[in-house]
Amino acid sequence: MTLFKYRADRIPVLIITLLFALDVLAYLLIDNIWLLIAYWLIMIAPKGVICAWNHHHQHTPTFKYNYLNYLLEQMYALQTGATSKLWVLHHVLGHHHHYLDQTKDESRWKDKNGNIMGRFRYSLDVTLTAYYRGYLVGKRHPRPMKVFLIATSVTVLVVAALLWYRPLPALFVFVIPMISSLFFTAWVTYAHHAGLDVDNDFEASYNIMTPIYNTLTGNLGYHTAHHHKQGLHWSLLPELHEKIKDKIPASLYKTDHLGSGFLKT
Repeated sequence: MTLFKYRADRIPVLIITLLFALDVLAYLLIDNIWLLIAYWLIMIAPKGVICAWNHHHQHTPTFKYNYLNYLLEQMYALQTGATSKLWVLHHVLGHHHHYLDQTKDESRWKDKNGNIMGRFRYSLDVTLTAYYRGYLVGKRHPRPMKVFLIATSVTVLVVAALLWYRPLPALFVFVIPMISSLFFTAWVTYAHHAGLDVDNDFEASYNIMTPIYNTLTGNLGYHTAHHHKQGLHWSLLPELHEKIKDKIPASLYKTDHLGSGFLKT
């Protein structure tokens, strides 16, 4: 009997768990500040990729059993800065319901005056408001809100214990990466919708068809399909995309290698 809801999740979870084990070893064994800084910088990209898999898990829980999902979410929290149910509230129950309305979107790319924000401003705005906006959505959804509050408290205690035991390693292996990964998540999200002020799912998202990008991110490039049916498992998005691709304007397909356009300001 498998513990996974979908067999496709087995290898990604194994790799992500091994990367977390690497974090633990770095925390326990590295004391030199320059090596710690180097480790943080090297791990920015891998942890950025992990953010995509945390996103998928928030839409469709990985395991059949809640206790395993909670353990996975605790690991994700220490890697990505997003605690249990944060993205369920902010993203699944917030952004996906409001992304066509920039006055409500929890990841809105317009400022209060209706102007398009630059990428850095948007990323900073989403990073600084993620927990608050998630909390506001949670007021309407008490069940995930309860898990969010308890799990966030647990994560804070875990981080505090890590800082107490080995302050410098904890700072560069966990604390700073948690913040930078949250910012990285927002930075990438900007390219999904920014500038698309429309009123339907088929014209509101950019899509990246680069195979290596979709391999690394779990088909996140099939973004229109993802918004069209947000509860669909990531492994099934290409199939859905084939059914709806004729409805997506050609201008919404990106061909950047590895999504390199995400790095443009």
